[in-house]
Amino acid sequence: MPASNTSPKTVPAELGLTVSGQPVDLDAAKEFITAILENVAQVELNEIEVELQEKSRRLKALLAPDVLPALSEDQLHGLLRSVFATRRRSKEILEAIGLQGFKTALQDLLYGSASVDARFQLFVDAMTGFFDDVRVLRPKKSSDSRAKQSAEDSALQENIFCDLASELLHFTNPHEYWLWTRWIWDPKAGTGAMALVTMDEVNLHGQSVGETYLKIGVASAFVQATSAAAGLTSFGTGPFSLDVFLVCVYSVYMYTTLRLRMTQEFNKVVPQLPELSRRLLGTWKMEL
Repeated sequence: MPASNTSPKTVPAELGLTVSGQPVDLDAAKEFITAILENVAQVELNEIEVELQEKSRRLKALLAPDVLPALSEDQLHGLLRSVFATRRRSKEILEAIGLQGFKTALQDLLYGSASVDARFQLFVDAMTGFFDDVRVLRPKKSSDSRAKQSAEDSALQENIFCDLASELLHFTNPHEYWLWTRWIWDPKAGTGAMALVTMDEVNLHGQSVGETYLKIGVASAFVQATSAAAGLTSFGTGPFSLDVFLVCVYSVYMYTTLRLRMTQEFNKVVPQLPELSRRLLGTWKMEL
């Protein structure tokens, strides 16, 4: 869960998610919880939490300050393959950035002295500099007045390095940092698990990826703070209980969408909810 420095009571005014009222959509959250528990046994949810704790333990050991500088190419490949967004691009990423460049970026992200949003932004900038990604805000809806901006200014390319940065921060220090992946919040499409359990008026868009990361932290803190009212206690009280809930929310959403759009034959090859959740969380056949 997010640390106290991103709790709802201490949120800077400029990072407010909503003008007034409760940001969390409790009715939607409860509906998702009912749907999830109809598809996944409680014991399996607990197992996913345990697997995330093991992933965290391995990442902490791998990225310890005295270990990180000596990481081998194979170890860095394993690291990238532990994150869903970078799993299939580990070789390409290392070839573009280089082993030392990647280790320097990791060191600055995890152990730099700047604020977390600044470190997050620097990491994404350093990594995407090799891939020509555009990381400027895109409006959530076409009716948004910001849509009048040029296509270049309003585009936000899907950025695998935001996923990577948030996973590294979160799994090496889960009580201090939170998770932001595209399945939690995709600014380009305005979709994701967090959007599904927060009110429509909630604004998760930041002017930079660093600011967006902070906003996701604020939203996570609100969801965690209302966990008892929403019934999130069904997902445990461990450091990764919110991750388990959000990945299940997104999985239920995916299945609902696929059933409406895809053929029955295609739906048969889609992993069942527990497996899909593990794949998105990077615990399916961990290579660390």
